[in-house]
Amino acid sequence: MKKILIVTHSMELGGAERALLGLLNNIDYNKVSVDLFLERHMGELFDFIPKQVNLLPENPAYACMAVPASQVFKKMKFGVALGRFIGKKKADEFIRKNNLTDGTGVVLEYSQKHTVRFMPMISDAEYDLVISFLTPHYFAAHKTKGKVKIAWIHTDYSAVEIDKSSELQMWNKFHRIISISDEVSNSFLKAFPELESKIAVIPNMHPEAFIKKKADEFSPCDEMPDDGAIRLLSVGRFCTAKNFDNLPFICKELTETNGINAKWYIIGYGTDTQLIESNIKKAGMENNVIILGKKSNPYPYIKRCDFYIQPSRYEGNAVTVNEALILRKPVVITDYSTARSQINHGVDGVIVPLENKACAKGIADFIRNTELQERIKANVAATDFSNAEYVEELYKLMR
Repeated sequence: MKKILIVTHSMELGGAERALLGLLNNIDYNKVSVDLFLERHMGELFDFIPKQVNLLPENPAYACMAVPASQVFKKMKFGVALGRFIGKKKADEFIRKNNLTDGTGVVLEYSQKHTVRFMPMISDAEYDLVISFLTPHYFAAHKTKGKVKIAWIHTDYSAVEIDKSSELQMWNKFHRIISISDEVSNSFLKAFPELESKIAVIPNMHPEAFIKKKADEFSPCDEMPDDGAIRLLSVGRFCTAKNFDNLPFICKELTETNGINAKWYIIGYGTDTQLIESNIKKAGMENNVIILGKKSNPYPYIKRCDFYIQPSRYEGNAVTVNEALILRKPVVITDYSTARSQINHGVDGVIVPLENKACAKGIADFIRNTELQERIKANVAATDFSNAEYVEELYKLMR
């Protein structure tokens, strides 16, 4: 039996983590065995890991990668602390020298690059396939044994700032690089044209039966009541990419300028929480934009909404959009660069402009167009959005 090792951070409530659950739920465990290494045994989705998966023990050194430096010293992981310090110092220098506006990607990459030498092996076993699923790419490349090693990319590289020469050395450690869509591949190859021979597309897989079962666990009637308002919902991390900070202003345009009686619910958490809360007050949308916070099971809320909205600035491929389609919800997404890889406008959803006023008008037009809604609902009901068949492409990567 072939052996696979998957390396990732944790099982927090994010799109990539739910895509990992989709992959794990679609694997045939009669064909392959799967070991899963998480840097931290935590997250709202942790308990949903399939029982067939062998979860490797948490390693204290790796668990120190995303905690405050003071905790790293308390745990006496001085090598990790030194690597993180050097990485942060060099990342800051690169960001200043190159006048980057958002150096998050550089900080994350440098942190791993300068910490990897202090890390123990993740496993001493040899695997037929090692998968770095999110971004612990240095650790998967250097601290595992695999006949084939692949790294998965989930983001639109045209929207992030990186150190290209440094990342190129990292990507070259892998036999293949897996992208979630053609558009994501194209944006990646604009940055790294020399890696074209390594890249392959495997779309996000989704556990359709699991999603539908979880959606029926309860009904959030109290949190999303029947009060005459149209229930809009967005799910995701509270970060720049998701554009939730503009959501209050879009909602204001939708309700006051376009005359739509709507309440917009948001599920998630993250660094932009205070900004979103501040903008809700600034827009006077306290009664219309409701933050529901973290939810380990967002599916009953998706089932409860009237429209699912993805107002992102950029995406690789939004997992929540496919989950909403699986639950047969009318979907609206903004016109980010990879939008057309996910929605066929007017067929299985609607794409609207990113700019606030135009976005609100596009949403309002769709809400009023019941004929288009019914046509889209019929198309969605006849389509399989699980992408389960793509697991076969994963098996083909093994030698």
